[in-house]
Amino acid sequence: MAKVRARLETGKLYLDFTYQGIRCREQTALTDTPANRKNVEKLLGRIEAEITLGQFEYERYFPNSSMLGKFNRIAQARRVYSGEAKPLFRVFAQEWFDEMQLQWRHSYKVTIDGLIQRRLIPWFGEKEVSDITKADLLKFRAELGGMTQSNGKAFSAEHINRHMKVLRMILNEAADRFEFTTPFRGIKPLKKPKVHVDPFTLEEIEHILKVVRADFRSYYTVRFFTGMRTGEIDGLKWKYVDFARRQILIRETRVMNREEYTKNDYSQREIEMSQMVYDALLAQKAMTGHLPYVFCTRQGTPLDHHNVSKRIWYPLLELLGMQRRKPYQTRHTAATLWLAAGENPEWIARQMGHSTTEMLFRVYSHFVPNLTRQDGSAMDRMLTSNLGAPLKQTRPLVVNEKEVM
Repeated sequence: MAKVRARLETGKLYLDFTYQGIRCREQTALTDTPANRKNVEKLLGRIEAEITLGQFEYERYFPNSSMLGKFNRIAQARRVYSGEAKPLFRVFAQEWFDEMQLQWRHSYKVTIDGLIQRRLIPWFGEKEVSDITKADLLKFRAELGGMTQSNGKAFSAEHINRHMKVLRMILNEAADRFEFTTPFRGIKPLKKPKVHVDPFTLEEIEHILKVVRADFRSYYTVRFFTGMRTGEIDGLKWKYVDFARRQILIRETRVMNREEYTKNDYSQREIEMSQMVYDALLAQKAMTGHLPYVFCTRQGTPLDHHNVSKRIWYPLLELLGMQRRKPYQTRHTAATLWLAAGENPEWIARQMGHSTTEMLFRVYSHFVPNLTRQDGSAMDRMLTSNLGAPLKQTRPLVVNEKEVM
């Protein structure tokens, strides 16, 4: 039978009752006085009545009780036994990851696993997948928006979208398997700010190649005039340099200190060597031709791009008084130089490892005079060539609004 009791050591009142066949003892902050005991007995009477009627909600009366976890586990077990329960998010997320990882590169697996373990499971782990609501998702996204990185900068829209994309894939798959409506309906990715490239001019490239350390001159020559990604050039091996055909064969990339398949199938490509690149690689072969990697340390190990950027790249830009730019801008530089030289856009896209020319024109077009730039001069030349001198308008053209209605 339910009782109101007092602890001998503290004199505080507590409730002693049975719920779902389990003895429960819940502490109060009230001392054992007749008035307090009477109030607690009234509370206990209400609890007993609700238990009898099947209306008792433990968390409503004792939201911080350690017993909640036990009753939640019991409820989950009963639902599993009856076939009504859906898996907890942490269980299904791990199952989904195990099923999907075979198709991912190692670096991508590490990224996704870290994202699930550090962010998604702590937030959603103990919820059943079908109990996660749209409000939960929006609240999670808002929390990410208020977080900062180790450098003090707020999470970017791209970073937040990456979390939401993985969460979407997990919940959409769960919704298909367990036949419930995905809570992601109507949630769109955050708009990402437009990326503005900042390529180097030929004059800047000339200054850099003159001043850079001699043992890195070939490295940056190849970077500037091939458009290779950092992982591609840092992992480049001599077996993929074909001097006879004057081609660099992109077959793998180096990410997280290991060789992997390239970013995608389109990244598997053959880059044509210009004369400067050909000469730079010949000079490099004299230094490292006996080693596996084209560009490497004195011990023959691959370059670490963080170390190269910190010790070579950024100090060099500072020495030359140039704006601080990421090494990836060398890739953008190659694209803009090819376009400005009038190379075929489809050829350039293949050299860059793009599937189409869409990105080429969307990202780089405004750097190219009279090829893709919209300055009107090409049209002027065509009209002058075909029609002669431009027609002169003798008087303003006035349109009566009523005449066109």
